[in-house]
Amino acid sequence: MAIPREALDLIKQFEGYLRQLGDGSGRVKPYLCPARVATIGYGSTFYEDRRKVQLSDAPIARTRAEALLAFEVGQICEPAVDRYVRVPLHPLARGALVSFAFNCGTGALKSSTLLKRVNAGRWDDVPREFSKWRMGGGVVLRGLVRRRAAEAEMFMTGVRLGPQAAAPPLPTRPPGTSPTWWGRFWTWITG
Repeated sequence: MAIPREALDLIKQFEGYLRQLGDGSGRVKPYLCPARVATIGYGSTFYEDRRKVQLSDAPIARTRAEALLAFEVGQICEPAVDRYVRVPLHPLARGALVSFAFNCGTGALKSSTLLKRVNAGRWDDVPREFSKWRMGGGVVLRGLVRRRAAEAEMFMTGVRLGPQAAAPPLPTRPPGTSPTWWGRFWTWITG
């Protein structure tokens, strides 16, 4: 299940599309993030082949940056959140955790007290746990303070809306269209 547009927009807003070349092409070059990690596009630190971004890498266009973001979110962060979270979540709450995993890493999410509080259903503790992850390069960064507050707010909005909104609609299948046991069962269930 893809994250909601609001969560992807949150990631893009806080990561930014940084270090444009200034030649009118809209391309960006690699740079060091505040944690001193080589980064390109919307906060990508590696490519689809798992090769780390190097400062000497060639500039990329916005479409390539968006493809890298989609890869990391869809192939790395979302599956990790789905593996680690043991409770049903609204898509906004899930999206907030995906944003956190994109920024801090899936290993950080896996070992965090944030995840423990989520899995225990201790919703009131979640904003405080988000706020603990505000440092980069050994210093508190205002951007991370704002990002964690936005992620916490998105998560809690999902909590208020409830996990039932996260349930995908039941598939609609015309009766008798499948000779499989599933088709017969579905026909029996739906009448």
